[in-house]
Amino acid sequence: MTRNAILLATVALFAAACNDNPTGGANAAPTVISTNPNSAGTGASRNGAITAVFSEAMEPSTINATTFTLAQGVTPVTGVVTYTGTTAKLVPSVALASNTSYTATISTGATDLSGTPLAVLKTWGFTTVLTPANGPATVDLGTAGDYVLLAKSGVSTTGTTSVVGDIGLSPAAASLITGFALTDPPTTFSTSSLVNGNVYASDYDPPTPANLTTAVLDMETAFTDAAGRTLPDFTELGAGNIGGLTLAPGLYKWGTGVDIPAAGVTLEGGANGVWIFQIAQDLTVADAAIVTLAGSAQAKNVFWQVAGQATLGTTANFKGIILSQTLISMNTGTVMLGRALAQTAVTLDATNLTNPAP
Repeated sequence: MTRNAILLATVALFAAACNDNPTGGANAAPTVISTNPNSAGTGASRNGAITAVFSEAMEPSTINATTFTLAQGVTPVTGVVTYTGTTAKLVPSVALASNTSYTATISTGATDLSGTPLAVLKTWGFTTVLTPANGPATVDLGTAGDYVLLAKSGVSTTGTTSVVGDIGLSPAAASLITGFALTDPPTTFSTSSLVNGNVYASDYDPPTPANLTTAVLDMETAFTDAAGRTLPDFTELGAGNIGGLTLAPGLYKWGTGVDIPAAGVTLEGGANGVWIFQIAQDLTVADAAIVTLAGSAQAKNVFWQVAGQATLGTTANFKGIILSQTLISMNTGTVMLGRALAQTAVTLDATNLTNPAP
């Protein structure tokens, strides 16, 4: 064989090898290089998106509900499939079952921009998070639970407010509790015609200062506990808008703020059911919106951990314990059954705030 013939044969063999090799060569077939949840992963969110990242840009029209599927055993799970950049995303139409194995599949019907199909069919399995019937363990408030309202920098009210339970403020002094017409001089506490309970401040007689210091530390610990819970049952539910939904006990997580529009939201569960809402930004409750407790659900078992500001709209009817890293603001006519525990201030305007049943 001549030198030229040998060279041509070598080039031909190399080209063939490139076409057969899914990981290299000019005409290499696309592959799936990563998935979320991971293959054989556990603790997957029950409403999280299932995603796959390809080794190259794909033809968008070939990434669809036919080529990207999800199943529980032999039962298909319906969902919406989208494709952006090199990432395909499948969002199930319904919440996945607790502690259940699912299988995701991307077929070779998915092709790259040149029409080359996926090198091999991609299949991976994962298991959803185990959600006890009653949801996560409760958040221990410690002595912060002795107060219906606890703040660090100030408490103010306007209008005809009604508070059932004790109020605490520390390290700020009583001068930053405004609008309550507190009795003077105080002892270990003062009182107000607007408060069915006692009002405590850091500059009152002992042991109040020490008690409040402990309560504030307990409030911060409870916030950290709620924020640090892992393996959420639901992530980014409703893209932060939970209006009109009925939510079972569980751990809910958002990397954004959460809005409760006028349609309100329903929390349905047993007497021991626990809800923890991890909110990375603000909590905004619309005017007249209602948080409804259904079944035997109790306000004392609902925890709204808010990294930003919590704002309850005019005549809103809210249930649960707000653990806010910043301001809690209650607009005119707000009704709240729960506790307002803020690491800055709490403002009230003709608000009806009542501590929940122990």
